[in-house]
Amino acid sequence: MKHVLFLCVQNAARSQMAEAFFNALAKGKAIAKSAGDKPADRVNPLAVQVIREAGIDISGNRLKKVTAEMVEEADIVVLMGCPENACPITPKEVVDWQIEDPEGQTIEKVREIRDTIKRKVEELLVELGIRNS
Repeated sequence: MKHVLFLCVQNAARSQMAEAFFNALAKGKAIAKSAGDKPADRVNPLAVQVIREAGIDISGNRLKKVTAEMVEEADIVVLMGCPENACPITPKEVVDWQIEDPEGQTIEKVREIRDTIKRKVEELLVELGIRNS
């Protein structure tokens, strides 16, 4: 089974949404986790709201600090747009999606970010052979 690790600095929005979409769409054929270099205190309320609109609840998620074990377990590490030197360099296959940070954005912009994340997760699932295009 493939393991994917989504990383962003605070693990408060982008990586949380990516993890949720991945696990929902993979339907147990692969697993994702998310973490951050400097986790925030809570999941971004706008991220909770916009992903709930897509039928997924992340309101109870806890934010996690990335560990060496998480990186070691992952087959692929996806950076969600970390500033330079903010996310750890890993010896794994690393993909950098460069997704804009939802922090301080309007609800409409956070919806756009959510939709971009979902599209990229769907593409990744196809690349991994877990879903058909």
